[in-house]
Amino acid sequence: PIKPPDGVWQLVSMDFHGPITPTSQRGNKYIISLTDVLAKFVVTKAVHDNTAQTAIRFLKEGIISKFGTPRRILTDNGTHFTSTLMDELIEQIGATHLYSTPYHPQTNDWDDQLPFVTFNYNASIHSSTKQIPFEMMFGRLPVLPFDYQDANVTLTHDSEHVKKLNQFLSKLNEQAKLNIIKNQERYKQRYDTNRSDPLYNIGDLVLVKTLSMRHKFDIRYEGPFRIIERLTPKTFIVQHIKKPTLHRQVTTDVLIPIFERIY
Repeated sequence: PIKPPDGVWQLVSMDFHGPITPTSQRGNKYIISLTDVLAKFVVTKAVHDNTAQTAIRFLKEGIISKFGTPRRILTDNGTHFTSTLMDELIEQIGATHLYSTPYHPQTNDWDDQLPFVTFNYNASIHSSTKQIPFEMMFGRLPVLPFDYQDANVTLTHDSEHVKKLNQFLSKLNEQAKLNIIKNQERYKQRYDTNRSDPLYNIGDLVLVKTLSMRHKFDIRYEGPFRIIERLTPKTFIVQHIKKPTLHRQVTTDVLIPIFERIY
């Protein structure tokens, strides 16, 4: 599991979802989303395609210009995220680009409902953090329909507002981190109970499980690779047998052992 960051906007994950059928009347086939890993706050947009140009435009216009620059951006290895244009933008804004293995479920004018679905998600208590994403991002609860039915409004000034807000957000962040870690531990315990990984050693030959970028549940295997370095008991660096310059960092859950004699 990814270690929860210390604060909001320090680690975000970005992904495309689709193609979605039917195509909307506006010609949108995909959803691009960005999620704050700690707050679980989500930003979404319906888009025509899943190209690098679309991802860059979303990052510039939908994220940086509205919320500021995230410190680290986690994506899969799709060409829309590994392009030179994306690398140049991330370098310009001073962020760090991290990669993970793609695996996400796909989500008639569905794009009309997307803003409301996103708002409802951000205004609800998240199962892993036990916090409301909107409140963690902005330090206040969202204004919901009918909240203004009471016409009596009182304006006050609190000179300690900024200090209290920072203390409040810090408390939310810390509690969210603890809740995420507890949730990850429960998931790991269930996962480990039902799984027994084979033992891997330096020099072993393996195949690496990947997922098709067009159809994200289309499982494929790449290789063969040879394990050349152990980072942790479950994390390794592998080298492609036929392309020695191709190295990948992988975990045991995506490895399939193969026998030397096959090759």
